[in-house]
Amino acid sequence: METCFIPSKRKMNTEITENYEANGVIKKTKGNSIRSERFSITEVKGDLFTCSDTHSLAHCVSQDLKMGKGIAIHFKNKFDGVQELQSQNCRIGGIGILKRNGRFIYYLITKERYWHKPTYVTLRSSLQALKSHALENNIINLAMPKIGCGLDGLIWEKVRDVIADVFKDTDIRIIIYYI
Repeated sequence: METCFIPSKRKMNTEITENYEANGVIKKTKGNSIRSERFSITEVKGDLFTCSDTHSLAHCVSQDLKMGKGIAIHFKNKFDGVQELQSQNCRIGGIGILKRNGRFIYYLITKERYWHKPTYVTLRSSLQALKSHALENNIINLAMPKIGCGLDGLIWEKVRDVIADVFKDTDIRIIIYYI
């Protein structure tokens, strides 16, 4: 699996981990190891579905749970459970949750219909719901794509800042997969 960060002003093919300490200070390190016991985000070029089974997964969907395009269709095909999610009566800004093979699969509800676009506000609300559930269930490893940035059109740098702000006071390690 090849790892690298692509944000501007960063050298290609270098993995940079940002550890957010309790005081909100960002500690950047180069290399493959995460040395902080606090929250971190690591971006990895590769297939999200090849991550370890010790990682819970998350991605964005609409409240109608159509999941007919993008990475959502892969989640639907791999984990099934649309009826189970529908029975949870998920609302915008919340999450739907499946448990598969001992790990949680999170469906962040960020918009009403599949053709709508999410906002940073609905994304933040869903991430806060995810954080609450993860903390209640002792989740320390989470993997996701660049949520909200594919077909939904949000800007990755802003989304990354929202993720960091929501999770900075936790010990959760997040891996962001991109292709």
